[in-house]
Amino acid sequence: MTEKEKVEELRKKYDSAESEIADSDSTWDKITNMIRQNKLAAVSLIVILVFIFCAVFAPYIAPHDPTVQDYQNVRAAPSSSHILGTDELGRDVFSRIIYGSRISLVIGLVPTSISMVIGTILGLIAGFFGKKTDFIIMRLADIMLAFPSLLLAMVVMYTLGASLINIFIALSVVSWAGTARVVRSQTLSIKEKEFVEAAVSIGVKKSVIMLRHILPNCLPSLIVLFTMNIPGSILSESSLSFLGIGAQPPASSWGLMVVNGKQWLFSEPWIAIAPGIAILIIVLAFNFLGDGLRDAIDPYMKE
Repeated sequence: MTEKEKVEELRKKYDSAESEIADSDSTWDKITNMIRQNKLAAVSLIVILVFIFCAVFAPYIAPHDPTVQDYQNVRAAPSSSHILGTDELGRDVFSRIIYGSRISLVIGLVPTSISMVIGTILGLIAGFFGKKTDFIIMRLADIMLAFPSLLLAMVVMYTLGASLINIFIALSVVSWAGTARVVRSQTLSIKEKEFVEAAVSIGVKKSVIMLRHILPNCLPSLIVLFTMNIPGSILSESSLSFLGIGAQPPASSWGLMVVNGKQWLFSEPWIAIAPGIAILIIVLAFNFLGDGLRDAIDPYMKE
């Protein structure tokens, strides 16, 4: 076979090659089938959509202004006018939970998205280029993973100050390492595939190979990882707010509501228990949905 024929054969392989791991159409088909077959995951998705709906339309759903203080109804028990009672300042607990879903969902989605973008980029670079680049990125990831993420987030928050923007920064900085390791391991496997070798042989740019051929094959695992990481961000925000370095008053953060209501736990338990249950429900919903997605589309779950 002449050199020209070899190049032509490689070009044909490159043009016709399909991913051996997953393609976008089959991924969405698997997600649809999972929702139909996995009732727990389907219910979890509905619960998440309900919380998103409440967060978006909070001004129209909440029966009271979450910041209005009614000193005539301080720590009032649940009633027809206040479904979940009022807190220590007479604010409606149910309304504050509805508005609090905005903070919790934003904290869950934004830092998780940012950290996954950072981790995906670094994982692609480490796995594709290897050698010193891989060593430096992975050792940095090992350092990040060696410390508890909440402890690192606390250090960042104490350094930068308590605010929602700083929470985004803190949770994004400490959460990228796990994504980087997953993407690196898949990149190492995918770059050995025949269609990637063909692309390299015919001179396709490395950036094009990474973005058009390797990254799409990592998407199934990234989708699963995204849904599994959101609960961690929500819990981290709640923990930081509980420690007094997260969302600050008068924000309706669920973690802040729990810490403000803990002193009334035995006399007026609804103040702390209601937002605590909201945290429990949304975290379980994302975890159950993530489990369903993992079983359906994660290539590493296949036999």
